[in-house]
Amino acid sequence: MRSFLLALSLGLIAVGALVAGRTIAPGREVSPAGSAANMSTVPADLGQNIRNYLLANPEVLVEAMQELERRQDNQRDAVAQQGITQHDATLFGDGDSPIGGNPGGDVVMVEFNDYQCPYCKRAHQAVKSVTAADGKVKIIYKDLPILGEASRIAALAALASVKQGKHTQLHNALMEYNGKLDRDRIMEIAASTGLDVAQLQKDMEDPKLKEIIDRNIALANALGVRGTPAFVVGKQFVPGAIDAATLKQLIADARKSKS
Repeated sequence: MRSFLLALSLGLIAVGALVAGRTIAPGREVSPAGSAANMSTVPADLGQNIRNYLLANPEVLVEAMQELERRQDNQRDAVAQQGITQHDATLFGDGDSPIGGNPGGDVVMVEFNDYQCPYCKRAHQAVKSVTAADGKVKIIYKDLPILGEASRIAALAALASVKQGKHTQLHNALMEYNGKLDRDRIMEIAASTGLDVAQLQKDMEDPKLKEIIDRNIALANALGVRGTPAFVVGKQFVPGAIDAATLKQLIADARKSKS
């Protein structure tokens, strides 16, 4: 926040200094004569006045930051809502996406995750506890390995584990592991869940799994997902980690919107 405020302050001061020196209409240069005319209508100390005002009223910078964040959030939500509408079939109906929770649940939650993302791991505990207690939430997992090679291997392992009917077990084990992941450690975690590791590694070579990940990446881009985790609960886009109370409210809102 401090760096943002400093940058904004310097930017406003610079703008003030520029305006004090000359006024340029968008897309055109001002002739020397025009420049002299403009300078005659602009106070010479405008830049200093702007600086003095900001120093005396620093809360203006906070208000500017809040307004910028509000506009960015509104733009993000608009993009996400359009993406949800346009890509409804891929988001909710891709038969290759692993399913968790209650497959027949009355509320559907889509989760974009990366197994090396600490925020995903934090949100995982809320998702796990809330959906288990609720019992009527269907979870659709969209692996989005954006944090390197280990993330890609973990995503392939999770997708391949579906064939052995142990996706939930491996997903939970990977999310609840707090150390650094690599191929060997991922295979150790897989073995601890009862997976046949030799078969798992063979299934991970299926080119179809890469296609699933590519579809997830394209879908995330269409929704404006900027990082992991990200959720769609009902039709509501939720970026970032969520806590249990927030998730409960989102699920309740999704049910209310269907009634």
